[in-house]
Amino acid sequence: MFATNKLNKVESTRVVIIGAGSVGATSAFALLIQGIASEIVLIDRDAKKAEGEVMDLEHGASFAPHARMWAGDYVDCKDADVVVITAGAKQKPGQSRLELVEINTKITQEIVKNIRRYTKQAVILMVANPLDITTYVATKTAGFAWGQVFGTGTTLDSSRFRYLLAQKMNVDPESVGAYLLGEHGDSSVPVYSHANVMGEPVSLSKKELRECSDVAKRAAYEVIDRKGATYYAIAMAVARIVRAILYDENHVFVASVLLRGEYGISDVCLSVPVVVGRSGVKKIIPVTLSAEEKKQLQKSAEVMKQNIKN
Repeated sequence: MFATNKLNKVESTRVVIIGAGSVGATSAFALLIQGIASEIVLIDRDAKKAEGEVMDLEHGASFAPHARMWAGDYVDCKDADVVVITAGAKQKPGQSRLELVEINTKITQEIVKNIRRYTKQAVILMVANPLDITTYVATKTAGFAWGQVFGTGTTLDSSRFRYLLAQKMNVDPESVGAYLLGEHGDSSVPVYSHANVMGEPVSLSKKELRECSDVAKRAAYEVIDRKGATYYAIAMAVARIVRAILYDENHVFVASVLLRGEYGISDVCLSVPVVVGRSGVKKIIPVTLSAEEKKQLQKSAEVMKQNIKN
């Protein structure tokens, strides 16, 4: 929960979470129980809601690694290492992520402008949907260095895909390498050509692979239809990414970042394999795609561009 600098001095690590709804509060919980940050701040337009979430978390302090927690305001971003943005209108049953574009674009712009008043050093991690568009809006509004603003992207979609493949092959999901690129949404691209178990191609038919990717793409809709929202798995993804940032792990995730010509795509945020460390996304890892996968990725980019224009 504490980072150590080159002089071996213990430094505090502050994570500010903007949005104390289900995803924001559960992300705070995941950070707390894993001891990832020494300071966790919750900010919400409903200050009493943020206070209540903090109180609930603090009451379990004797069961978790030590961390200071409080319900704060944008001024607390001044000393933040990472700012996680989960605030926005949530997806309703039967609603696509892209239907949230207009309202969540405005919310994202307002939030990022407030963050900029107090810091230009923090890494901004976007979680609010439609993820790739809010990431693009946050990137352009912040004006930070490339990679300092990025989104969770298809990190969770890829985890769902790995889980489903593992279930079919009766192996542990950690042993499976597989991911989806592109939009965190309906146009995401399953990369069958790289699906593997410990480096060996998965022993599944094309039909089985397609079944797994289709279920992974629809998973959020299914969860929302049953319980109204998804938050446990995305909170675990947020905690894992934040850990990689705070401890400069150079871990590879499939995350959403501004593309600048990669795969023939520019000026749009999409999920591709990236190296994540202390400064955010450090670089993009180029992967060789099949002709069909590259075509689908470019199509996903066009879907995002059309929605950005609209």
